[in-house]
Amino acid sequence: MRIFCLRQTSSAVLLVMSAGLALSLNAQAATVKNQTAATSSSTSTSQNTSNRLTAGNSTDGIIALVNDNAILKSDLINAVIQTQLRAKTAGQPLANSAQLQSEVLNALILRELQLSLINRVGIKPDEAAINQRLVKIAEAEGLDSLSALQQRMDSQQAGGYASLRSKLIEDAAIQALQQRQVSNRVRISEQDIDSFLASPEAKRLNQSEYQTIHVRVPYIDDYSRLSPAQRSEALAVAEALRKRLQAPDVDVDAAVAAVQGSYAIPLQGGDMGFHKAAALPTELSSEITKLGIGEVSAPLVTPEGIDIIKLANKKDSDKMIVPQWRTSHILIKVDELQTDALAEQKINDLYNQLRQGADFSALAATYSDDPGSAGRGGDLEWVSEQDMIGPFEAVMKNTSINDYSAPFKTQFGWHILKVADKRQYDASSEYRRNMARQALYQRLAPQAQEDWLQELRASAYIQVLE
Repeated sequence: MRIFCLRQTSSAVLLVMSAGLALSLNAQAATVKNQTAATSSSTSTSQNTSNRLTAGNSTDGIIALVNDNAILKSDLINAVIQTQLRAKTAGQPLANSAQLQSEVLNALILRELQLSLINRVGIKPDEAAINQRLVKIAEAEGLDSLSALQQRMDSQQAGGYASLRSKLIEDAAIQALQQRQVSNRVRISEQDIDSFLASPEAKRLNQSEYQTIHVRVPYIDDYSRLSPAQRSEALAVAEALRKRLQAPDVDVDAAVAAVQGSYAIPLQGGDMGFHKAAALPTELSSEITKLGIGEVSAPLVTPEGIDIIKLANKKDSDKMIVPQWRTSHILIKVDELQTDALAEQKINDLYNQLRQGADFSALAATYSDDPGSAGRGGDLEWVSEQDMIGPFEAVMKNTSINDYSAPFKTQFGWHILKVADKRQYDASSEYRRNMARQALYQRLAPQAQEDWLQELRASAYIQVLE
């Protein structure tokens, strides 16, 4: 296995509660799940509406014990407030009910259990990734630097920036822990992949490109509040549009304008150009791959509106040609046994030896700290785009064939890489199998994650105080 590979053939993300984040809307969303009736009475968080906690009636104290740690009433109040804010932003206001408090407390307990496990196993997120996340938050707030974000947050609340950074680090560590635990539980065989590729669902993994006309008839109000007459009106507009789009060589703008009429909300969409089915949401790609050129889908009712899709054209392609580089490297690690300065000194010494005519593979076999490639003289074999971390890939792409790079640093240490050759490779089969593995993983991961969290909770000491 390449220790530098960033390609994730599987991912499972549980968004957990982050209490007290000053900019939590830009940080993490919270997903909470009701506990089953099997939860023991010692861990029950059942309350009635009359004794729900509020800022007005709470005297801060411990509300739950989780192994050796405590969750305070103020933690729960802050988490409930943040959950309500996120729900309000999403257009789904939540009342501060006993059920909501129970669900949020459960999320806090699960978070505490995971953070304790992270401390025991020593998971440490990449600082560069945390900084990139903070940069995105700053940009979303209209700021041009992390220092500006820090100044704004600290002016609003002392230590606000440090608190946000700490929460982001915790969230990243939890995500890494979950991915590790779930990936160990999900087993996908080659036979499973073969069966999936033979299924109708696998059509969306092909390399064909689809030119679609996609128009949405939006609702004039939230779907749950629509009257039968309003729903019928939206459906009638969609049916009229579908009939017009069935004409060959239809002028899409004219068709949309013709059915707009007195409908209160402007219709959305039009000619979306060419795209691969895999790049679309599953529900859309499954409809598109069923259509022949010129065919129009039946109205697709969604919570946001009614969609009409026409397949205008299709480019068949059974091949995915990708560039590859035959790459070798020498790694000098930076870790608790070797400082950055010492590693840099060693890599510079090896670079000077290369410039004096030393053999690259011999130096890699003798000095490289990458156990996966050192035995092969540093050979990483053929490398595709996105196989390696960003800095490594950037240097690889800018290194000429039969040449080696100057020393450069990544999160793993100091490197020198050599490019022996470059080719255009038909990766269609590998692509389809990797995509199939990903699809199967996404199908199996949620249950595996839920099972693991239940086991984690069952093995812990948890006491909820009334």
